[in-house]
Amino acid sequence: MNLVSLEILKNIDTSYKEFSSKLIPNIDKDKILGLRAPMARKIAKSFVFTTSGEEFISSLPHSYHDENIVHAYMLGLSKCSNEEMRGYLTAFLPYVDNWAVCDSLCASIKTFFKDLDLAYPFLIECINSKRTYFIRFGLVCLLDYYINDEYIDKLVSLVKEVKSDKYYVNMALSWLVSVMLVKQYEKTISVLLDSSLDSWVHNKSIQKACESYRITNEQKTYLKGLKR
Repeated sequence: MNLVSLEILKNIDTSYKEFSSKLIPNIDKDKILGLRAPMARKIAKSFVFTTSGEEFISSLPHSYHDENIVHAYMLGLSKCSNEEMRGYLTAFLPYVDNWAVCDSLCASIKTFFKDLDLAYPFLIECINSKRTYFIRFGLVCLLDYYINDEYIDKLVSLVKEVKSDKYYVNMALSWLVSVMLVKQYEKTISVLLDSSLDSWVHNKSIQKACESYRITNEQKTYLKGLKR
């Protein structure tokens, strides 16, 4: 067994396993060991530039959810080119099977988005795929890095085209639209006015936007009036 995996096994917390299992109900409970996030980050940092770390990154698929979390953190710490990161992501994404690994990966790989224009086509490829966590990865990365003046018009057009019957895609889409409303209200409101979103996504986007203190009371009243 790889040294990284052995270190993970040495640091599991069985009480955290129960907690994690409730948060991630769509994967086999036996795949969750119970590695807490601070320890996962510590292990990733310890091994990322070692031979064992390189072997671990290459040893896909991993056996446990916790290994996938450490893998995601390692990618975030790696100092590689955009092209190399695309290769790592292309290899890893087929094995991402839950929101926790997906969203941890999105938040970790900040260096991939130093050049937003360079990274954007890869996200579009992911969103245009038929795979749940490829699509969620693309949407959450847009949420994390692209809600700005330069990209808002592209995002407004894009969210109208995303159609899915998958819960974790629709939650990510709702989350994206809600944050677009918070940060770019005037540009984003058209998404709700032209009835382009699925009704569930439409209403969930409004709900999540109204939970933000950055949406004014007047805006909240108006948004609630748009619910279907």
